[in-house]
Amino acid sequence: MRPRTWVLLLAAVFAVLQLANVTGRDTPDTKNYLAYALLLRGDDTRAATAATVAYVCAGEATMAHRNQLVNVVHFHAPDPAPRVAARCRAAQWRGVEQRLRAGDTGAHTVPFASYRFQRIFEVRPGYPAFLVPFLTLFGVTWGLWLAGVVVTVAGGVLVFLILRALAVPVPLALTGQALFYVLPCGTTAMRPMTEGLLLALTLAALWGCALVLRGTRPRAGLALVGGALLALFTVKHSQALFLGLCLAGAGALIAVARRRGGRAPGRGVVAVAGIGLGAALGTLLLARLLHYPSESESLQDLLTDHFARPDRARPWADFLRLTVNFWVEWTRRQLWEPVFVAALAAGAWGASRRPAFGAFLVAGAATGVLTQAGHPDIGIWGDRLIVLAWLLPVLGVPLLLEPVVRARVGVPGQDQGQGQGQGQGERAAHSMR
Repeated sequence: MRPRTWVLLLAAVFAVLQLANVTGRDTPDTKNYLAYALLLRGDDTRAATAATVAYVCAGEATMAHRNQLVNVVHFHAPDPAPRVAARCRAAQWRGVEQRLRAGDTGAHTVPFASYRFQRIFEVRPGYPAFLVPFLTLFGVTWGLWLAGVVVTVAGGVLVFLILRALAVPVPLALTGQALFYVLPCGTTAMRPMTEGLLLALTLAALWGCALVLRGTRPRAGLALVGGALLALFTVKHSQALFLGLCLAGAGALIAVARRRGGRAPGRGVVAVAGIGLGAALGTLLLARLLHYPSESESLQDLLTDHFARPDRARPWADFLRLTVNFWVEWTRRQLWEPVFVAALAAGAWGASRRPAFGAFLVAGAATGVLTQAGHPDIGIWGDRLIVLAWLLPVLGVPLLLEPVVRARVGVPGQDQGQGQGQGQGERAAHSMR
């Protein structure tokens, strides 16, 4: 079969497997994004609230039913789903109606929580806007599920395209796509949250970096980097800030290393660094002009359990103390189960085989660490904040295995199907070192 057929087959298998969990994937924040999307579609507040509450409570009931079926004591008891759903609906509606009666209608979202907390979601319209066509065409339940499948499949395809742009053999490019689906990237991207889009857009930026380094389509590569950073601002502006800074730093490191090696930095590398720096500065400026919640507000949200407690008098001091405690505990848990650390090490080793692209790859993965550092909460759902760090093994492991595959399997003309000759592929690979 042709490579594109294998890509589609992997995507189709992944999509079919996701039918096992159509509901029950939501997190406490899902209702805020879903309600926002329904309001963007044109629903009024009550209709958006009803549809959102129905979805969230159906998910809770589903999980209660599943958990009871495997409970060694209560598996023979009556189904708890109706009771759980009714209690959930009553609690959700009670909270919303109390805030509406109190006039808490300042944010452009349903007031499932205080205005200060809803403002955090109000400044992230990108993901709700992405959901609108799926919700309109397929309804809430299947629309959210299909949106997750589409964005996760897109992430896997982008991994394949990145590795092929690096002239990696097709089997290893498919391996990277499969790794994206089976590692926590796929699980997290399928949740109705922003992380799926963050992963896809970060991969789009890395694809742009690969095209720039290859030298065959530099303008398209730069457009991808810039477009991804712009889109990230609408989805989660902190990710646009982190990725812009990290790409700028990686570009600067590549330029300095090439200078010291007696080579020109390359206009493409300098352009990527410039775009990254411009995106970071632009994010800071736009966030101020649009009156986005400040860093101190985000700190209070973290330290007051989403503003459920009084504001901290010394938030930065408390944050630093919590940060130290968090990373000590995080490290202890990683040493107990070192799968993540081992995967990062393997990915970094593979990235080192392509130093130029490897620098950009490490930069993209580092945004996950920065996001986690900004939210030192050990109980965040499934380590989703640091999920971007998994891009390092997803792309780095195929690069690590590349010499083995090339030695064992003769694959002449690695750039077949891309309109490139073997000699041009070798020159492109040299330009990425």
